[in-house]
Amino acid sequence: MKTLTTKLLTTVGLGTALLLGGCEMPPPESSQWGYRGTGMEGLYDPDRLQDVADNNVVPDAIPAVPAVGPKASDIYKNVQVLGDLSVGEFTRLMVAVTQWVSPEEGCNYCHVAGEGFEADTLYTKKVARVMIQMTQNANENWDQHVGGAGVTCYTCHRGKNVPEYVWNINPGHKVASGMKNQMQNVSSVAAGLSSLPVDPFTPYLLDDRNGRHAGTTALRDGGGVSMKESEWGYSLMMHFSDSLGVNCTYCHNSRAFFSWDESAPTRVRAWHGIRMVREMNNEYVEPTTDWLPPHRLGALGDAQKVNCETCHQGAYKPLLGANMIKDYPNLARLAAAEPEADLDEGMDMPESQGDVSADMTTGGDQ
Repeated sequence: MKTLTTKLLTTVGLGTALLLGGCEMPPPESSQWGYRGTGMEGLYDPDRLQDVADNNVVPDAIPAVPAVGPKASDIYKNVQVLGDLSVGEFTRLMVAVTQWVSPEEGCNYCHVAGEGFEADTLYTKKVARVMIQMTQNANENWDQHVGGAGVTCYTCHRGKNVPEYVWNINPGHKVASGMKNQMQNVSSVAAGLSSLPVDPFTPYLLDDRNGRHAGTTALRDGGGVSMKESEWGYSLMMHFSDSLGVNCTYCHNSRAFFSWDESAPTRVRAWHGIRMVREMNNEYVEPTTDWLPPHRLGALGDAQKVNCETCHQGAYKPLLGANMIKDYPNLARLAAAEPEADLDEGMDMPESQGDVSADMTTGGDQ
């Protein structure tokens, strides 16, 4: 009996040690970014701050070159996007893109050796052309989100052919015959391992679903959305929090989550970010689907798309807010298409964002 008791206590002790070993100590540091008494504080584990810094180092820029001499379109064939740059600027940017996206494969990731740079044989070249347009559009037309720092190919790729954090439409998990797949109550990284819906990206970052959930009264007054609809929105918020390494009060005032007037400016930036990412996926990423090989497609045959984590990768600002376009101003503006260029069908630039002020004043999204 004594031996059994000893073994039982030992087992319980080991189990407790393992359980506690998987937990974190309460974050010992906080940063206040709102009014006192509103609970607008960010909590940080100082042991992780160095990892975040190490994972967000910007590579040294290639020395700048003068914007003089013949244009790239005058020297090279089939330059559809960057033909207005000088040959020197064009070459410098191509070298940088190679370092950002394909440091191991080099130029042959997009070009077939011995075939000529003008050939569009590889799908990677056609996709890269569209991604450059997407980057220029983000920097020129979405200052409300990328404001000042901007983005380059490195912001997402970090030396990888495909960014580490991308997503495909989730076909849902298997369920018993006759049961309807509710797309939740299973472990999902996208939902922060919670029981919330497993694919918050399709409705909000691809489709145009409204994200306004919080009511303004204690009881339902006929406004707002259903509880199930709200669960989808909260799943997206879990993604926001995990992607940026912040908690809810980075954007919201804890006493009035619904109130724009009492929220931080970061909430407005996030509002624009949802629309920017939605445009990226619909206007740039999805049209490349027909070019992609099977291993670059999801279970439903769709292209790998972007979300908040694609750029942020655990940092409150991508690459901790480093200015990405000061050394590469060619990516800060949309280049005019060359008249002789045979642009691929479906790759036209998106129309203006339109006036969003009215939507924001009535709550809008997020």
